[in-house]
Amino acid sequence: MTKLLRQRTIVELAQDGPLPNQQELCKLLGKQGFHVTQATLSRDINDLKLVKTSEGYILPNGDGPPEPMPAASRVVREFVREVRRAQNLLVVKTVAGSAQPVAVAIDAEGWDEVVGTVAGDDTILIISGNNRQARQLQSRLEAMRA
Repeated sequence: MTKLLRQRTIVELAQDGPLPNQQELCKLLGKQGFHVTQATLSRDINDLKLVKTSEGYILPNGDGPPEPMPAASRVVREFVREVRRAQNLLVVKTVAGSAQPVAVAIDAEGWDEVVGTVAGDDTILIISGNNRQARQLQSRLEAMRA
């Protein structure tokens, strides 16, 4: 199972209340099919910016769960299967159900070559300003897949 799914599960568990400690969190994740080490869990807690309180780990700000925002390089490497260019447009094929998180991660990067994205279930349309920018973006995405 992927890091993204594991971190989403941790956020969901934290929404139900404070997570007592890392050992208990390891057990809860194990019951859901995620077998992690303490080191991996520490990195996840850091990535998600969970706050340690006297009751346990909670989501930051306490008011709403932040969706973990994975780096574009990670989601492209994990989910993108093909990148094809047509003039100033890129068609990005992903594994089923992954197009939207990949598009969100690409949008969050704020790259100059991206005018906008449209995501379906397993396909993303990325609009670039011109052919040169589309070629640059295609090269960037393909390098992330390597």
